[in-house]
Amino acid sequence: MEQQLIPHLFRTEYRKLASVLCKHFGIEHIEVAEDIAAETFLAALESWPYKGIPPNPVAWLHAVAKNKARNYQHKSQTYLLKVAPNIKRDLDGIVPELDLSEQNITDSQLQMLFALCHPSISMESQIGLSLRILCGFGIEEIANGFLTSKDVINKRLFRAKEKLREVGVAVEMPDEAAITQRLEPVLTTLYLVFNEGYYSESSNTIIREDFCLAAMQLVKLLLDNDRTNLPEVNALYALMCFHASRFKARKGQNGEMILYADQDESLWDIELISQGAYYLNKASSGSKLSKYHLEASIAYWHTKKEDTQDKWESILQLYNKLLMIAYSPIAALNRTYALSKVRGVALAIVEAEKLQLTDNHFYHLLLAELYWLTNRNQALAHLKTALPLVKTRLERQLVMKKIQLLSLTN
Repeated sequence: MEQQLIPHLFRTEYRKLASVLCKHFGIEHIEVAEDIAAETFLAALESWPYKGIPPNPVAWLHAVAKNKARNYQHKSQTYLLKVAPNIKRDLDGIVPELDLSEQNITDSQLQMLFALCHPSISMESQIGLSLRILCGFGIEEIANGFLTSKDVINKRLFRAKEKLREVGVAVEMPDEAAITQRLEPVLTTLYLVFNEGYYSESSNTIIREDFCLAAMQLVKLLLDNDRTNLPEVNALYALMCFHASRFKARKGQNGEMILYADQDESLWDIELISQGAYYLNKASSGSKLSKYHLEASIAYWHTKKEDTQDKWESILQLYNKLLMIAYSPIAALNRTYALSKVRGVALAIVEAEKLQLTDNHFYHLLLAELYWLTNRNQALAHLKTALPLVKTRLERQLVMKKIQLLSLTN
């Protein structure tokens, strides 16, 4: 059981421990915070298989983290000379123990989000550090997300930490102007974390729900704070709720991927759809229209399974607006599917082929779908082109199944 529990707790508790530790020691000692948090889980790996899982695993982790922080404070000359003088003391001049109260855990995570999204470092570095510290992503996972090497990511994160030390960034809530400045990279980070869980190119699992849950919990921290409970934050949470509502329907009993058109609507989570609608309605206040508003609205229409003209016309218009304010090749590609539903397959094929995303397997899979009923040879050719570009085993199985089906009926 500990083989499943410890990875789960790592995803839910690592960011809490790392945030509190970093706030305690200061961001200039971020590696100390990371090391103690990681060593806490290593201690669980070494102890629990032999001594059994403790009655309260989270409390056990907190106790170990406190002990390790206390030992570091007592033994480390670096701590005594450089860190301890900067830590706030109580009225008797005593350095307090690590505060793992629920309120401080909540505050520390939110403060760390904004500390890591400081403008002194690049957005890529902000996202990379947040993925590493607040979400427990491995270096290889981050490298896959950025489509680069582990060496590049290690160097990038090292330089970012050095810059944060140099600037002397504090782990605290920034003022109103800084919140406005840093909110977009914070939301971008959480958006990418959710996407990595919802569809991962670095894993052979269709959905990593704990990644999605981590992102949703961090967005909820923003919503629970009056200073960050803003329309675009509500829109992002609505988007996540709509996508999360289809988790159970997206994979079969053997873990295989099930595409939207083939999903069992009865498996959709009605409560999450309702939550999404609630937060999308809350996002409608104010005059700012963000990409999250538009993507959440598109996701809302996808919670209505029936193919209606109103549905696809609405989705097409939303994609048109999205491409105007936040163009991306994938959004343009997705638009062509909505276009096929509204104005026919022939025009959609023309528009899709204009994009020339020949190195992207989604491009070939969409064209195969569009050609399916009109030109099966072309559909088969695109599926065969997509196959070597697919990165996950389960998605490769899906493509091979489609190739076999077309080959038999062709």
